[in-house]
Amino acid sequence: MPMTPLRPYWIPRLAVIVLLAAGAAIPQEKPDRPPWAQKSKSGSGANSNSASSPNSSASSPTGEPGKIVQPTPAGAKDESQDAAAQRGRIRVNVNLVNVLVSVLDEKNRPAPDLPREAFQLFEEGVEQKIDIFEPETSQPLDLALMIDASMSAHKEIIFEQEAAAHFIRQVLRPGDRLSVFSFDEYVHQRAAFSDDVPTLQAAVRKIPDGAGTSIYDAVILGSRALERRGDDRRRVIILVTDAGETTSTYDFEAARKEAVRANALLYTIVIRPVKNESGRNTAGEHALSTMTDTTGGAMFYPDTAQELGAIFDRIDHELRTQYRLAYYPNPRGPANTYRSIVVTVAPANYQVRHRKSYLTGPQ
Repeated sequence: MPMTPLRPYWIPRLAVIVLLAAGAAIPQEKPDRPPWAQKSKSGSGANSNSASSPNSSASSPTGEPGKIVQPTPAGAKDESQDAAAQRGRIRVNVNLVNVLVSVLDEKNRPAPDLPREAFQLFEEGVEQKIDIFEPETSQPLDLALMIDASMSAHKEIIFEQEAAAHFIRQVLRPGDRLSVFSFDEYVHQRAAFSDDVPTLQAAVRKIPDGAGTSIYDAVILGSRALERRGDDRRRVIILVTDAGETTSTYDFEAARKEAVRANALLYTIVIRPVKNESGRNTAGEHALSTMTDTTGGAMFYPDTAQELGAIFDRIDHELRTQYRLAYYPNPRGPANTYRSIVVTVAPANYQVRHRKSYLTGPQ
């Protein structure tokens, strides 16, 4: 029986049928749905694989200015457990402002056992009611130990490494965490936040020589790493450097603001390769002194590398004798503004250090 020729008016209908059949086999995107609800197209496996590794930029073998270069896996399990605990914690007291105060006597020794009545606290010149007073705060520590790995700073590297290793063993108490960083042209995280003393000490002893000195980048990235650790912990940066800033992507003001924003306490140990001011970077020292004072930390200028052990001991002792003052600002400042803080202690012969300002949160 001869076949009936296909009439022209059937052609559009067949095209529609073919398209409908194809649509049943291929997932279609819905323009009215958000991106996360869309189904992936076939053939996009390579892109999806790269997207599944959010830290892929950190794995670059050469690094990138402004980023921490590839954290080592040491302590990663502990850090992930801490992060999970932080995510599960309900945040409260968002308006509470914490101020850590170091009080030294006339011989530069920590002054313990002062009563609440000895302290006055002011914000923008207005006295505040001290709602929380801890004469020896029990808040756990998160410490970023940052070692200058530039060639100019490595004349006394063995003493630096051994003093830092001693500090790690001495400073860590139950609940505390420490991370080891080095910085040259880039900032390298050598060991993630943990309380694993042997691993942390090994990371310090294996810091290699580098070129360049990115001090401001180190302060910014150290502050950001600490800020991710949680609000109910003290954040401390220990910076060991020759103060010879040369290669940072960020500038001084950006680094200072980041440290203030993170409420990080900065202790700076300046290893001076030469004692004569005409032969070293005094501008870098002045910049670090200003930044350190803003956060409420302290500067140290050892004359010999052998003094590093005593300096680390002093920092450890000070961290264990800090006063914690906390208050609800009245009046509360506008959102996202810097507010000045002044703490006084009677009698007046005491030396008082604390952060000089804080950044208000959203209303």
